[in-house]
Amino acid sequence: MIRGGTGGRTPQKHGLRFEKRTDVATIFSKISGYSVKNDSVFFKGKEVARLYKKNKLYSNLLKPKGADAGKIISKKLLPDDAVFVLAHNTLFIVETKFQTVAGSVDEKLQTCDFKLKQYKKLAKPLGMKVKYVYVLNGWFQKKEYKDILEYIHSAGCDYFFYELPLGYLGLPVPHN
Repeated sequence: MIRGGTGGRTPQKHGLRFEKRTDVATIFSKISGYSVKNDSVFFKGKEVARLYKKNKLYSNLLKPKGADAGKIISKKLLPDDAVFVLAHNTLFIVETKFQTVAGSVDEKLQTCDFKLKQYKKLAKPLGMKVKYVYVLNGWFQKKEYKDILEYIHSAGCDYFFYELPLGYLGLPVPHN
């Protein structure tokens, strides 16, 4: 998979492969060497990441660490998935967008700059880095999305098609 590139329809062995609304925990559990227990991700028995879906970002990460989201941002954002990679102290906000007809997702892609800034505000008291990434389907490879995809990168966000590479997350890649 090429970052922001083409392809992605061929099953990959080095990333999280998405199909519509696939849950990140389910994807991890299907990769050789990985397992998931109680939202903790293990590689060969060693915890490497933690998962926070929707409200769990607030209830299981921010609140226990003393970050009061209501005092930091004015309205809660609910990520499709968030992956906190322990070794790099980085929180990856993962939004999956699968489209088959034109619709409101077009405008949603243009909100990444604002959302990245909001998530960074939330993570700042915890000393975490934040990355915001979209996993898109082939619909967004059409020429009419060229400007939006360029904007995503210019805003400091990233995107991939169908898959989120383990290397991008800074996680171990199984040797298969």
